[in-house]
Amino acid sequence: MENKIEIYRNTDNQTEITVHFDEDTVWLNQQQLSELFDRDRTVISRHITNIFEEGELEKQVVCAKFAHTTQHGAIKGKTQLKETEYFNLDVIISVGYRVKSQRGTQFRLWASQRLKEYLVQGYVVNEKRLAQKQQEVEYLKTGIRILNHAIGQQATPEESQMLHIFARGLALLDAYDHETLDIKGTSVREAYLPSIEEYMQVIHSMYSEFESGVFAKPKDESFNSSINQIGQSFGGAELYPSIEEKAANLLYFITKNHSFVDGNKRIAAACFIYFLQKNNALFNAVGNPIISNEALASLTLFIATSRTEEIDVVKRLVISVLNQNKQ
Repeated sequence: MENKIEIYRNTDNQTEITVHFDEDTVWLNQQQLSELFDRDRTVISRHITNIFEEGELEKQVVCAKFAHTTQHGAIKGKTQLKETEYFNLDVIISVGYRVKSQRGTQFRLWASQRLKEYLVQGYVVNEKRLAQKQQEVEYLKTGIRILNHAIGQQATPEESQMLHIFARGLALLDAYDHETLDIKGTSVREAYLPSIEEYMQVIHSMYSEFESGVFAKPKDESFNSSINQIGQSFGGAELYPSIEEKAANLLYFITKNHSFVDGNKRIAAACFIYFLQKNNALFNAVGNPIISNEALASLTLFIATSRTEEIDVVKRLVISVLNQNKQ
């Protein structure tokens, strides 16, 4: 797992702890908590147990096991891989309030400030990436207008053939440029809505592909909400009547709700493909997939970096891609 490392040192410069920053939070193991709050490990262990027993926090959400290399206890010079349980900022703060120590207060102030800084830095980076992406799109649109003009002129047969191969892509970008992307899907029929158990089986099958101790580790119950929303109705009518609309919203909700500690975009894309497959909508009439690997990755990243106010155009882009490639 990739993470940032920070060194926390208290005000008397007597306590120094390596802190793992990952997924917008910090992680400490039980030994580090003991050092941090200047309390025996048995005291820390008792507080953590009470936190979970009282229902203040859910263990599966706030705990993670990280692997690290240690010296082998019996064989000199040999190392071994050992997993250690870590607890995130929610647990750290909760324990700090329970022990009511001065060090706990100092750490909470420090950690909160550092976390805010990482959040702000991440927002700035995303803003820069989005601006760069928009500039690239404008360059591409200019090139497309030139190519479209060439089609109407005296292009060679080879050039015309090349342009027509990418005609759907050009038309899609033109629709984006002129705000005429599809609002509705074309497959209006009863859809099969996979259960949470079915989706989780798909996610579990991905574990071996991604070596991460927190891949697909739930943060909350929002994943259930993501998959249930696409089947909602209002006044007896479905909110998303077509297969394409359901699929686009499923991809959007799972990506944006960020229900897992790690792997949200990969999980969203896999569930999106699974939904299309279960509804016999993954391949067109001639047996070709209606979305390529590259298009799937691009659309998922586009959703992940989009702003809340761009929700409609993002979903319409996904619907338009599915509609066009069915032909």
